[in-house]
This record gives sequence, C-alpha cells and structure tokens, in this order.
Amino acid sequence: MGRGKLRIYLGAAPGVGKTYAMLSEAHRRVERGGDCVVGFVEHHDRPRTEVMLHGLEQVPRRTLEYRGAEFTEMDVDAVLARRPAVALVDELAHTNVPGSRNAKRWQDVEELLAAGVDVISTVNIQHLESLGDVVESITGVRQKETVPDEVVRRADQIELVDMSPQALRRRMAHGNVYKPDKVDAALSNYFRPGNLTALRELALLWTADRVDEYLQQYRGEHNIRSTWQARERIVVGLTGGPEGRTLIRRAARLAEKGAGGEVLAVYIARSDGLTAASPKELAVQRTLVEDLGGTFHHVIGDDIPAALLEFARGVNATQIVLGSSRRKTWQYMLGPGVGATVARESGPDLDVHIVTHEEAAKGRGLPVARGARLGRSRRLAGWLVGLAGPALLTLLLTNVDADLGLANDMLLFLALTVAAALLGGLLPALASAAFGSLLLNWFFTPPIHRITIADPKNIVAIVVFFGVAMSVASVVDLAARRTHQAARLRAESETLSLLAGSVLRGETTLEALLERVRETFSMESVALLERAGDVEPWTCAASVGPHPAERPEDADVDMPVNDRLALALTGRVLPAEDRRVLGAFAAQAAVVLDRQRLVDEAEDARKQAEGNKIRTSLLAAVSHDLRTPLAGIKAAVSSLRSDDVEWSEEDVAALLEGIEDGADRLDHLVGNLLDMSRLQTGTVTPLIRVIDLDEVVPMALGGVPDGSAELDIPETLPMVQVDKGLLERAVANIVENAVKYSSDGVPVAVAASALGDRVELRVVDRGPGVPDESKDGIFEPFQRFGDAPRGAGVGLGLAVARGFVEAMGGTITAEDTPGGGLTMVLTLRAARGRDPSAPADSAAAVSGAPAHSVPAEPGAPADSSAQAVS
Repeated sequence: MGRGKLRIYLGAAPGVGKTYAMLSEAHRRVERGGDCVVGFVEHHDRPRTEVMLHGLEQVPRRTLEYRGAEFTEMDVDAVLARRPAVALVDELAHTNVPGSRNAKRWQDVEELLAAGVDVISTVNIQHLESLGDVVESITGVRQKETVPDEVVRRADQIELVDMSPQALRRRMAHGNVYKPDKVDAALSNYFRPGNLTALRELALLWTADRVDEYLQQYRGEHNIRSTWQARERIVVGLTGGPEGRTLIRRAARLAEKGAGGEVLAVYIARSDGLTAASPKELAVQRTLVEDLGGTFHHVIGDDIPAALLEFARGVNATQIVLGSSRRKTWQYMLGPGVGATVARESGPDLDVHIVTHEEAAKGRGLPVARGARLGRSRRLAGWLVGLAGPALLTLLLTNVDADLGLANDMLLFLALTVAAALLGGLLPALASAAFGSLLLNWFFTPPIHRITIADPKNIVAIVVFFGVAMSVASVVDLAARRTHQAARLRAESETLSLLAGSVLRGETTLEALLERVRETFSMESVALLERAGDVEPWTCAASVGPHPAERPEDADVDMPVNDRLALALTGRVLPAEDRRVLGAFAAQAAVVLDRQRLVDEAEDARKQAEGNKIRTSLLAAVSHDLRTPLAGIKAAVSSLRSDDVEWSEEDVAALLEGIEDGADRLDHLVGNLLDMSRLQTGTVTPLIRVIDLDEVVPMALGGVPDGSAELDIPETLPMVQVDKGLLERAVANIVENAVKYSSDGVPVAVAASALGDRVELRVVDRGPGVPDESKDGIFEPFQRFGDAPRGAGVGLGLAVARGFVEAMGGTITAEDTPGGGLTMVLTLRAARGRDPSAPADSAAAVSGAPAHSVPAEPGAPADSSAQAVS
C-alpha cells in the first residue's frame, strides 16, 4: 500500500474561496464516480459554502468534552475505518481540542496519507510558520496557529486560490464572508487594501518559489541542460565599457514585458583579459542594475563565450543581451567576436539580443591582450607550424624553379619560427629553429643533400639563423608571459576594486561576500570558520552552498586569515596564483565579520545610551514633578501644626483633603516610575489568566471623576488572556490621559469589541488630537504632548501602558477620532470560547474560525490557541 497524495488549496487571504474550491473539486470527483468523503469541513455559516456540502458523504465527527463544554473534531479512526479514496480535511493549520488523537490537524492528515488515503486540504498563506513575522509586520496580528512549511512543500499539488483586494472587499461587503455586523470592523482592520495586497504578493511569491523548486528538481532528475522558458530570466553580458548602461536598461525593459522577469548582469574576466574594463564604470553599472531590481555577478572564465553560456544555462536564463562589438572592421580578422560566437552556440533555447549603441565600431581603446596560458589548440597549432611549416616550405622551394638565395631562404624559415613562437610559445619555436637549420643545411647549403657545409660563410649564416630564431622565440615568449601577468593582475585588480567598493559602501553582508567568493571561483560551498583558541574546536561563523567544510583540513582550499579565522572552500583545488585574490576575499570577510559584531555592540551601546537618557529625564522629573505635591503636603501639614491660627473644621478638612490628594499624586507618580524601571530592566513577568474585561475595566475607571467616562462592554464579548493587574494599570493610565485632554463636558468613551482572535478596547476622547507624525512619540517615556503644564505628570503614563500591554502579547496604537480627537486602540488576545452557544458577534464569527473554539488554560502559550483566521 503506497502513501496517499496531498493536494492543498493555498489561500492568499481569508475569504478568497479555498473551501469552496475544495468542495467543487469533490463534486467533480463524485460525478466521475470517485470515492470522496468529507473528513472535516467548516463552512463558518457562509450560505454558499454550506450548500456545497450537500450531496457529499460526511464522516461523523468526534465529540470531545473540555472544561464543561462539548466540541467536535475530525474522527481520524472513523475516516481510516471508512478508507475512502479521497478525504476532504479543511484548515490544515488548526489546533485540535485537548484530548484529541493529535495536537494539530496536519498530524491527522499525515496519518491519513500514511494509510494510503488521498487528502485535499486548505491553508492560508499567513499560517505558514516561516512567514509569521512577515505577516505580523504587515497586518499587526501574530498568527497563533501555524503549519510547518515543509508539510505544505511536500504536497503533491499546490493550487493558489487568489482574488484581487477590491473583489474580496466587495465580497465581504455583500455579506458573503462575515456577518453584516462584523463587516465594517473587518474591512477597517485586517482586510484593509494594503494588507490584502501585501498578503497576495506574499502568496504569489511563495507559490512561484515552490513552482521553481519543482522545475529545478525535475530538470535535475532528468538531467535536462537546455533552457525552459517558463520564466523570463535575462542575462546581460558586460565588458566594463560605457555601453553597459544601455544594455542594462534595455534588459530591464524586456523583463518588464513579462511577469516575474529577472535581470542578471554578469561581467566575465579571464586571465588573459578580454577588454580594458574600468572598475569605476563597472561599479556604476552594478549600482544601476541593482536599482532596477536586478543582480550583478562577477565571474572568471578563460573562454568568454563558453563561460557566458554556461552561466546563462546555469540560472535557466531565457535571453542574453549583448552589445554590438566595439571592434573596428579590420579587427574581425582576429576572430568572429563574443557576440557572434554566443549567438552561434546558444542553440534554440536561448534568445540572443545584439543591441546597438553609440560605442559600436569605435574601437576598444586598448588592444586585446594575449596571454601565455595557451589552450591545447594553440599549442597544437604552434607545433604544427613549427614542424610541418618548414617541411612544406622546403617542398615548395625545391619544386619551384627560382633561385632566391640562401639569405632569402633563411628569412622565410625565420618567419615560420616567429609564427610558431606566437602561436605555441617557446618550445615549438625552438623545435622549428632546429628543424629549419637542418633543412637549410641539407637542401640549400652546398654541398646539397649532405650535412657538411663547404663554405665557411654559410656556416656563419646557419649559426646566425639559429641564434636569431632562438632569440626571437625567447623574446616573443617573454612578452607573452609579461602580457599574461599584466592581464591577470588587471583582472585581479578589477575583482578587488569591486570587492572593496561594495564592502566600503556597506552593501555586502557576510553571507553575500561568501556567495561572491563561491561564484567568482566556481566553488560548491564556502565557509568562514573561527575558533576561540589554538586548541578549541572550529565553529562556522557563516557559510553558503551545500555541505560546507566543518574544519579547514576537510576543505579543498584552506585560506588562513589569522590564528583564529580561516576561509574553507570545497569544490576544486585552486591554482597557486588564485590564492592572492582569495586572500583578499578572506581578509575582507574578517573585516565584515568584525563590522557586524561592532554593529551589534553599537546597538547595545545605543540601548545603554537610551537608558542613560531616561535616567537623566527621571532626575529632571523628580526635581520638579515629585517636589510639587511634596511642597503642597508640607505646606498643609505646617499650617495644621501652626499655633498662631485657629482653623475651622472646614479649613482642617480642606487641608487634610489637600494632603490626601498630594499623597495620591505622589503614589501615582512613584508607581509609574517604578513600573517604567521594571520595563527597562525587563523584570515584568505577566501572570496570564483568562478573565472578562468587565472585571477589570470598571475598576480601572476608579481614578477618574464620575461622569467623565462612559463604559460599553458587551456581555457576549470573548474572555481575554491577560494579567489582571497589568491590564488594570494600563487601562487606568490610558483613560486618565484621555480625560485630561478631552473637551470639557464631553465624556471619554470606553468601548470593547471582538475582531478575529483579538479583542479591542477603544478609548475615545474629543480633545485636540495628535498629528500623525507625533503619534509614535507620545508613547516614549517622559513625553508630554502640547502645552501640558508642569506638575501634570512626568509623561510616563502611556509609556507604561504600552510596556504592560506588549508584555501580555497585546498592542496599543493611536488613531484619529472621526470629528476630532484621539482614539487609543488596545488589542488583546482572546481566550478560546467564552460560550459554545455565544451569538455571532463572538470572535469566531468575525474571523471565520471554528465555532468550537476552546478556552485556553491559564498561562497557556500563544500557540496553544485553537482559533485561526482562515
């Protein structure tokens, strides 16, 4: 019995129609005679989804009792006993009720798959575990229910269910997703157009990466080297000349024509030098391609066209953009050029664009350098000219009835020796000189066809010929070697210039630098290893590529940086001349590592400076704001103790009231100072309990005058997971601040509502409001907005409130009140299920979570929640 197949409908956002699509697929299978049952599907009271369940066999759910209430979950045993061909299991990220067979629903699905049952399931992009932080930064909501990415990636089929933000919001407004009384709150919070657009992009990118993984895996399994034009990837070949900017812009325009197009600019430097590339121009072109959303690559290759095509096929490119050659007409005698060679050898899978530019046919500026590192074909050609050339020349001269003279014959043989030196280097030239000397002696020096030479002048001529041939060959070979060294040093300087520029600009992270090393030297993996001491084990500071070396001795190339740092490369052994550049990379890697650690230390220093700033502000506050009530208390006490004045009962009562008010103010100020100190030192440890807001909020209003605040806490509101004491202090500070700034005679409104797995408490005042640019600043310690008088507080109320709420896993934000004023929105985590029979305005009705949400245990972690936005 084989493993079942998993098909997942991935939703870009709640309400896009994942469950509806899954049920539609089930109906299609049933109509074709397939055996398909519903293991667990939640319709969330959506009429159209509920209708789709009709006509499908549903496996009875399992009923569980938890904390005095009954809940239903998928009965895995019942589904296994039924053994259908296909089972529908909704909400893959759902957390099961305590006491279930498995903690998470995806674990139930794994059991069904292991038993050979095919499963069709659904999940939203925000429930993927790796995207939790990203989704929270977009929506402000931390998803408590997640599913490991690997579970979704292992699915045999992933189908994206997408909908434009405008269409989804219209669908919600029509009541097709949530109940009418919850639509406005949902549209103004989680389902804002910006949130939906960002989630949609996240889903599309994640799905595209998964499709790319499928494609690469398939190509690797079938050993496919040709390019599949599934996605436009455009490689721009740069020479370092001024035409590069034109090529990059042209490639960017080509990429914009297709969705998801990528631009990869590559500069290939070879040891014998292709062109006189300007490091400054390359740096400008790199900045340009990165500004246009592309990437820049620097690769070393001896054969420029082959290296360019290998790079393009390695990244599965579909197009190559090259510039028209800058060579003059006569220079084409030296070869067809890179553009023509690439176009000829690209094959049908790669389109090559030759782009004209202003520098075309104007010359390179410097001649093409020839190197001494000759290929096999060059060496073979040198030996062929050096040995076969003299033989053919001898055959030609002996069969042509023309007496050119010994001097001219020697010049012709000398020309062949020079040609052999230019092509093959020193050894073919020496062989040509020796062989030519023998042929001149045998065929052209009297006596003919004898090794001896009769005329002494001819002996001198032959010796001079041999000496000149050897000298010319040596000079040509030396010049070639010097040219090779100069070209290689130039290529190294270009690489180091780009490296130094990127590091000095702070554009290169340690991982990016190691990736550049791997790319430049064509390695499989690169690791920066460090150790604390000479006898301590090596640890990996950073690495790129698969299976990096864990010790320097395990690597193919080991480049020590110092006694405690080493660069380890695996893939191939580098020649000794490449180690100089590698040493520069290693030194830069050490610099980047030190810089990153300095940045971390600077961040710590910044935090300490902030603490010192707070302490300075604290001293300033103590010097005035705490002394003011003390002065009032001191004056009242001195008056009461005075024997010179006979105080009436009313006067005594007023003085005692002043003492009490001053003591209360002191208590409040000192309490806020102590709370801020606890927040700064990180010693606030909330004791999370499940409570009702109406147990806390009324008590928090005790410090404001009667009639200054109006309370609206619905009885059906879900319970919240908070620390009662911290919440009371936070709400009290927020309300007191609102009452302080609210218009005279206009009470502050304190109202609560449920939205998804959150409960929002809104404190609305009708005061002057706060500009948008100052909304974040009002939560900073010792900040007082506007013309607040001295003695009105030390400016810690909102800072303490935010610290307490965030310690409990909630948030505080400031919004404008329609019609003027400021609204403080306090968001708290809802407990799981106040009452299984609660009406539709509960959190589950808003978020679309299952109606059988379960209350969490006191102090339970956030990921234990059974509620999700789906």
